[in-house]
Amino acid sequence: MTESTLVLIKPDGVKRNLIGEVIRRCEQKGYSVTQLRKLTPTRELLAQHYAEHEGKPFYEPLLEFMLSGDVVAIELTGNRVIEGFRSLAGSTEPTAAAPGTIRGDLGRDWGTKVVQNLVHGSDSKESAERELKLWF
Repeated sequence: MTESTLVLIKPDGVKRNLIGEVIRRCEQKGYSVTQLRKLTPTRELLAQHYAEHEGKPFYEPLLEFMLSGDVVAIELTGNRVIEGFRSLAGSTEPTAAAPGTIRGDLGRDWGTKVVQNLVHGSDSKESAERELKLWF
């Protein structure tokens, strides 16, 4: 049941030099990096990526945050990688994320308008397919 997912290392993770640590944890889990690129996303790309959140109160602050710096986009491949990476990433709320997860070990609440939680991982096969086409 090999599949692929999109992993984004968000601007806070890039600024804090956590690219290698995030990739190390993915590879240590047994997943393969099949594509990798570092870029400054455009507003258009982010609007497509976060289209389901348009109109919600956190939408604009989220786009502002994601436009604030470079992002690393990764295609991660492996058996049940979508479910596995989301477990590895931990809860979207860094304060509540379990120790041993990326967000639990490396994230924290910085008191910003939008939660800066280091990474994104696709939540389903359909999302992964759509998101990978956007970013690669």
